[in-house]
Amino acid sequence: MLTTRYLVPNQTTVIANEAGLITEYKSVYQRNLIVYKGIDNVLEFRLKNGDQKPISVAGKTPKFVAFDENRKLVIEHSGVLNVGDDSSATRGLFNVTVTENDLLNIKQQYLSYSIYLVDDVTGAKSITYNDEAFGASGTIFVSATAFPGPANSFAITTFVTEDPYWNSATIAAEAAINDNVALHTAAVYTDSYIGSVVVQGTLENQVDGSTNWATIATLTFTGAETDPVPVNFNGVFSYLRFQATADPADKITKILVRN
Repeated sequence: MLTTRYLVPNQTTVIANEAGLITEYKSVYQRNLIVYKGIDNVLEFRLKNGDQKPISVAGKTPKFVAFDENRKLVIEHSGVLNVGDDSSATRGLFNVTVTENDLLNIKQQYLSYSIYLVDDVTGAKSITYNDEAFGASGTIFVSATAFPGPANSFAITTFVTEDPYWNSATIAAEAAINDNVALHTAAVYTDSYIGSVVVQGTLENQVDGSTNWATIATLTFTGAETDPVPVNFNGVFSYLRFQATADPADKITKILVRN
């Protein structure tokens, strides 16, 4: 069974208004861009004038900016000029790489983007357009469908006093999605906390006052920690919780857990 895949440049045409008026460019369809979470995305742009002739980008730095529906800037990059011989095949070409890290904290959604040019000598900025109505912004879709992403972390921020300890809220250990060597990761964020944090787990189907908890790992804090303290452990559990041996109020800011 043969399945065809395509490896082609993701190229978009943008128009520079150097003559003061767009005369011939009539955009019937300007496609949306798509970038995928989990990988670096190389976008290729070609700069043309109103007569659809490529314009050299020499002496100018292309700038790419993307922003969300609240007009908050989320991505900003300088374009990389094509290093060809400035022939008709390469003139006006530049690339912008939207990296995997750029999209790490961006959910699947539509963003707007714009491209402008900065003169390398004077610093003057000039906007580029993508249609005959002087529309400066295009649409870019951030897709999470190509690669699996990391699971969301559970955040623990509250503890309940159960003399002589302080116990956190319980979280599901998601046994159904883990096999017998399931890896769990936690990070404890503290601020001058002195004491221990005990990781506990249970195999019982529900949590109440009679639940039996087993100690999985113990972390000791001196109060001098400036970075989160991580702990990794394996095992299939029904629920997890964290037990503090000293008052965690304003001292343990949060515990992040990923199953």
